[in-house]
Amino acid sequence: MVLGRLAHWTFDAVLLSAFLAGVRRSTGLTPSLKSESMTESPSVKKWVENYLWVGETIMDQSVAIMGSSGYFERKR
Repeated sequence: MVLGRLAHWTFDAVLLSAFLAGVRRSTGLTPSLKSESMTESPSVKKWVENYLWVGETIMDQSVAIMGSSGYFERKR
């Protein structure tokens, strides 16, 4: 039961990170890491950067897989 909840939370966190990566790619908006709490703790800033990196990686891999699939096509 606990493992299922942990998997669900992990999936949700990765999904949110990928969403933020998509927002960044399409609009240029990104979370500001210059708040006071971030400057007090460099480890928190590093953790947030790593979290956002996971979203970028998932986004890149998803686009690569979808681009090579016959089920998706690019429309510009």
